[in-house]
Amino acid sequence: MSMSILNISAYKFVALDERAALRDAIAQRCEALALKGTVLLAPEGINLFLAAPRDAIEAFMAWLRDDARFADIVPKQSWSEQVPFGRMRVRLKKEIITMHAPAIRPEAGRAPHVLPRDLRRWLDAGHDDEGREVVLLDTRNDYEVAAGTFENTIDYGLSSFTGFPPAVAADRSRFEGKTVVSFCTGGIRCEKAAIHMSQIGIEHVYQLEGGILNYFEEVGGAHWRGDCFVFDGRGAVDPSLAPSDAR
Repeated sequence: MSMSILNISAYKFVALDERAALRDAIAQRCEALALKGTVLLAPEGINLFLAAPRDAIEAFMAWLRDDARFADIVPKQSWSEQVPFGRMRVRLKKEIITMHAPAIRPEAGRAPHVLPRDLRRWLDAGHDDEGREVVLLDTRNDYEVAAGTFENTIDYGLSSFTGFPPAVAADRSRFEGKTVVSFCTGGIRCEKAAIHMSQIGIEHVYQLEGGILNYFEEVGGAHWRGDCFVFDGRGAVDPSLAPSDAR
């Protein structure tokens, strides 16, 4: 079989009102295009995972970008032989990634980020551009980390992202004088994590722009071990973004 199904993931922190009407409009458009996947809408923004042939995905993204709030969304892409979702869901939530930290408002300003090519360069060199040691912090849950992660990564064995704030607060001293790069699958979780770390006084904090999927797309699997867990029927993808059997 050919890899004819385009899978996309994307998010944007942006203040959203009239979410019920937006949910209905997105659901109707997805049904018309026979898309499968999940779209989450919350006061803080949008998070989406969709799969379909390329033409349908591109038609949906063109429609979504007609809304000025989403005009600059650039999804991460990968391919599969089959649609890895069983249905289409558009849901309203309190947060698009649950952290139970209402003081964090990513839509008010993005976290500092490091591009994949620059992170690889830092890891190759053993330090950042200022000569500081680079510490990688995996913000995902334990079962995601088990599928694969960067070499020499810190993770807290989380069962839920709500456990991240107390875990990192208890570990603050580890990061003194170092550059911390938080990472996650697609960027949303590690952006919240980076903002939180900055707010509690940890200096030199960055998120990996676009997450692991963007890193794979831009620079491959350098300094990575294993696969990347994804929340669909593929289970995980390898550094070439091909489906794997890691789940």
